Amino acid sequence: MDQAALRFRNVTKRHAHRPVLDGVDLTVERGEFFGLAGVNGAGKTSLIKCLLDFCALDGGAIEIFGASHLRPQARQPLAYLPERFTPPYYLTGDDFLKYVLKLQGQAYEPAAVAAMLAALDLEDTALKRTVRSYSKGMTQKLGLAACFLSRKRLYVLDEPMSGLDPKARALLKQLLQHLRNDGASLLFTSHALADVEEICDRMAILHGGRIRFAGTPEHCRSRYGASTLEAAFLQAIQ
Repeated sequence: MDQAALRFRNVTKRHAHRPVLDGVDLTVERGEFFGLAGVNGAGKTSLIKCLLDFCALDGGAIEIFGASHLRPQARQPLAYLPERFTPPYYLTGDDFLKYVLKLQGQAYEPAAVAAMLAALDLEDTALKRTVRSYSKGMTQKLGLAACFLSRKRLYVLDEPMSGLDPKARALLKQLLQHLRNDGASLLFTSHALADVEEICDRMAILHGGRIRFAGTPEHCRSRYGASTLEAAFLQAIQ
């Protein structure tokens, strides 16, 4: 059982004959936390959509724990939170969590739900309200709770810190550390390079659909002779 959690092999995707992803090769090892950084339009979300088979590849292959991403069962160990998470506005928070867990074939455990809400600083009273009344931060916490309650081996989070206040960001980082200790794998995108440096074992810089750098944050700074990851990032995309 030495398969990587994720493996992208020469992944290519075009929109209107324009390359959005151009020969992307990446590996996320089991138990590894991997950050994907890039400017808007670099191809980060497109890569995740290809992984989830939301759009077809024009070339290459993707494997999830050694199985082709084209097989629906290959995605069973994976939980995903999109950058623009919009749950059905007419559901209560409680109804949404019950619905997601039912889709996963898992029981709704009130004690586990209460503990997850506390870990993300979301008041349990919010579960009785429809999500149309939620703020951006509350909606994001609900999506994160649904992901983590599913207890998967791999989490794919697109800008998971979006909309979170400083307290919630700190609590999310603590929760991610617990997941790391339990052996979970993580692929996440972020515009905040400080979060990438703090959370990730390794990272990649995606620019113009191509990988400009892959390695540890420390290696990135060293490679470009930069004192900060932000400065190294700017050199990598120039």
